[in-house]
Amino acid sequence: MLAVSGTSGPALGDHGLDSSGHGVGASLRRLEDDRYLEGRGRFVGDIRMPGMLEVAFLRSPVAHAEIRGIAKPGGLEHQVFAAADLTGVAGIRADSGLPGFRSSVQPVLAHDRIRHVNEPIAACVAETRARAEDLADATVLDFDTLPAVHDMLKARDPGAPLLHPGWEENVFLESGFEAGFEAATEGAPVKIRRQYRTARQCMSPMEGRGVVAYMDEQADQLVVITSTQMPHIVRNGLAECLGLDQGRIRVIAPDVGGGFGYKGILLAEEVVLGWLAMHLRRPVRWIEDRREQLAGNANCREHWYDITGYATPDGRLLAVDCEAVVDSGAYSAYPFSACLEAAQVASILPGPYKMDGFRCRTWSVATNKPAILPYRGVARTGVCFAMELVMDDLAREIGMEPAEFRRRNLVTGPEMPFVNITNKIFDSGDYVEALDRTVAALDLPALRARQAAGEPDGRLMGVGLSIFCEQGAHGTSVYSGWGIPMVPGFEQATARMTPDGGLELRVGVQSHGQSLETTLAQIANEVLGVEPRKVKLVHGDTALTPYSTGTWGSRCIVMAGGAVATACEELAGRVRKIAGTLLQADPSEILLGGGEARGPSGSVPLSEIGKVWYHRPQDLPEGVDPAGLEATKGYKTVRDTGTFSYACHAAVVLVDPGTGAVEIEQYRITEDGGVLVNPMVVDGQVRGGAAQGIGTALYEEMPYDGEGQPLATTLAEYLLPGADEVPAIPIDHMETPSPISRFGQKGIGESGAIGPPAAIGNAVNDALRPFGAAIAQVPITPERVLAALAMGEPA
Repeated sequence: MLAVSGTSGPALGDHGLDSSGHGVGASLRRLEDDRYLEGRGRFVGDIRMPGMLEVAFLRSPVAHAEIRGIAKPGGLEHQVFAAADLTGVAGIRADSGLPGFRSSVQPVLAHDRIRHVNEPIAACVAETRARAEDLADATVLDFDTLPAVHDMLKARDPGAPLLHPGWEENVFLESGFEAGFEAATEGAPVKIRRQYRTARQCMSPMEGRGVVAYMDEQADQLVVITSTQMPHIVRNGLAECLGLDQGRIRVIAPDVGGGFGYKGILLAEEVVLGWLAMHLRRPVRWIEDRREQLAGNANCREHWYDITGYATPDGRLLAVDCEAVVDSGAYSAYPFSACLEAAQVASILPGPYKMDGFRCRTWSVATNKPAILPYRGVARTGVCFAMELVMDDLAREIGMEPAEFRRRNLVTGPEMPFVNITNKIFDSGDYVEALDRTVAALDLPALRARQAAGEPDGRLMGVGLSIFCEQGAHGTSVYSGWGIPMVPGFEQATARMTPDGGLELRVGVQSHGQSLETTLAQIANEVLGVEPRKVKLVHGDTALTPYSTGTWGSRCIVMAGGAVATACEELAGRVRKIAGTLLQADPSEILLGGGEARGPSGSVPLSEIGKVWYHRPQDLPEGVDPAGLEATKGYKTVRDTGTFSYACHAAVVLVDPGTGAVEIEQYRITEDGGVLVNPMVVDGQVRGGAAQGIGTALYEEMPYDGEGQPLATTLAEYLLPGADEVPAIPIDHMETPSPISRFGQKGIGESGAIGPPAAIGNAVNDALRPFGAAIAQVPITPERVLAALAMGEPA
């Protein structure tokens, strides 16, 4: 019987959009949480298969060496696989199309030369991980040690050992940008020059990397289950390295316990396990341990800046000049390449500031360290640190409050859209308002009065600001210009209504903490009216989902969200056609919401529409779309130059001049992520990123000695911030809609991690200023604070 109701239903907005509180803008509880909190998540480490073998790797104990030989344990040679055994396997190559890029090949197992500590050399296979590790211990590596290139600033010196044959110097790429510099700086009345350095860090997701590989004999497919952010890109790389058609490879990403960019590359271990599965015809598994992660797999963010700022005495920023070096490690990581960070520095250094001249040269330097990987806030965290500390010092040089100096040079709301000096197109926003809101919330005059009076316990109080923009969801034109081999195009999504009125969404992006199961369901609810709990998100499987470059660059809610909306809009038109017939109304009169279609005189549940299409086609109207209740659509933003979210961060710190300890007393954020699809999720993203930024500012560092040995290979030495080190962080949302995205949303996945080192660095320097002291390196450890005080000259 046809279920048609004439009773009132939920409120419906214009254009058939649901306004019942579950769509865009609702702080809907995460749909994922029940599964995770009840222990029903399924991660790579949870996977067990009959006959599965465990894999451990013999890894290099030195940073640079020639391999003379590998001696496998007697009688167990068939369980140890070196590079010579991996027939038909090519190395990993990630070349940039930018002029002058030097190519390298990363062997999946080192075979002639070792180029960093912990580089994999042999794969050892056994029934248990412990026995596989015993095999690795029993395998003897014979090598001749070579001098290690451990300092990126010395790597370019004449006579430095070269990492790769045929290279003239240890540089993957030299790049740069210049506009109006000479004219802007001629006779500049105020000029300061500073040098800054950021430490090499290790990303630390709760779940490390892990891979299970096996042969699906019926499908004649290699199946690789891996903790990754980009299943389709991993399949690309596996096909290249293993020489297989992509149709013979299926990549599955199950639940992924955090990524932050760490899981955004092709792993040598993925290639090796794929080969082992094909040749042993048994499932194999490798689970990364924390020492592997810290000692050789998770390095990022080692930058050096020599930066000069020019200004007028009345507070106008004239120009910036910079030379920047990025330690890119030994290899070019697939697919982003070794030069992604350094090449971005030149284009994003000016940030949200107006200036007449700019010049920047950068070098992506090769060293005997693991390849640098894209980490949350790629390049922006270091750039923000350098630029914002220079802004504070320029302000002090001309005797102006740093907040006022920023105010005079920020892009204003009426100037939007604004094209900055490096041709970035800011889509919307008001940077001055973000600054003013933050300063007002701090009550800066009261803090300055307190600072002048001094702290009762003798500690030094300081206030610091940072403001930045985050280009997210940028697309084809941007990435083709950067020359990387993976260029995003249209993002696709498939929407399929089920016979009971539910919805299946299939997307190629991968959720690893972004709450996509919730936010994409909210978008579907906004457009199609399906209740979020009746939306099933399918992702993380190349056999089931549309092709996508994956989750990176703060792109998911803009690009995948736009694709979901577009597919649901297509589906909505077909639903209205059927509903119009059932309700004897024109399809244009049908509104969708609350799980039903409503006409002028009644309503019909979506489940009834599903039944008509799938079970009672005799009731379908004439001219119905034969594509039915399933649609795949592609989406790009109006411009593919990206959305520009931004934020102002503020820190109030207390510095103990006796111990060098830094306490964050107050931390505030004003951010503009455009229209927030789920404000609760955004708050979690921003606060989580800020916690990582606090780690960058105060704790996290992977030092190396002169032989290229990592010195923080356990969590006892590599410090991460805990609950006691992260204060409560109030967030003020501005929500200026982007004119180029589907709902006005902007990507903000990296925002929280960008601002803290600069805000905290400026706050510490503000506290140390009466002593003529300043820090120029993160993390800001007690030792560095005491060293700065010892070198200072009290005013």
